[in-house]
Amino acid sequence: MTKGPVSQSNDAELPFATGDASDERSFFAEQTAKPASLAKQTDLSASLDKQEHYHGHRERLRDRFRQHGDTALADYELLELLLFRLIPRRDTKPIAKALLDRFGSLAAVFGAPLTLLQEVKGIGEAVALDLKLISTVAHRTLKSELRGKQVLSSWSSVIDYCHAAMAHEAREQFRILY
Repeated sequence: MTKGPVSQSNDAELPFATGDASDERSFFAEQTAKPASLAKQTDLSASLDKQEHYHGHRERLRDRFRQHGDTALADYELLELLLFRLIPRRDTKPIAKALLDRFGSLAAVFGAPLTLLQEVKGIGEAVALDLKLISTVAHRTLKSELRGKQVLSSWSSVIDYCHAAMAHEAREQFRILY
């Protein structure tokens, strides 16, 4: 197969300039592309400029508790503050809210059995055991304060005692108070 003659054109007839400086090869060679690392740094600095709302959330909760005590925090926030220590690298707000939704109150969360605590997404055996440990420490603290004192001096104190001791037990209990 033979090719026909190639027409020769002079540079003046072309619609673009043809010098070495304007050759398309030199055009692309002259443009320097941004290195990928530079582009990533630019994206990172832009994202740091507009910080997300959750940055510093844990420290803000700690500050509110430090300055105003437990009355400044809702139950889910108190639970979340505690879960920060038990689950260090995870968003604990949804877990705290799920625990309260499941059990109804902060007292019921601490009174829940290990197996039921572990049914909540994000709560493993270690976290459930730590929550039960905190509950046990709270009960022992109450008991140690009451030793040697006349506790059941009124009907309201009997009801308070029964509620604190038995409200969240899985099995019904019968107690004789004297």
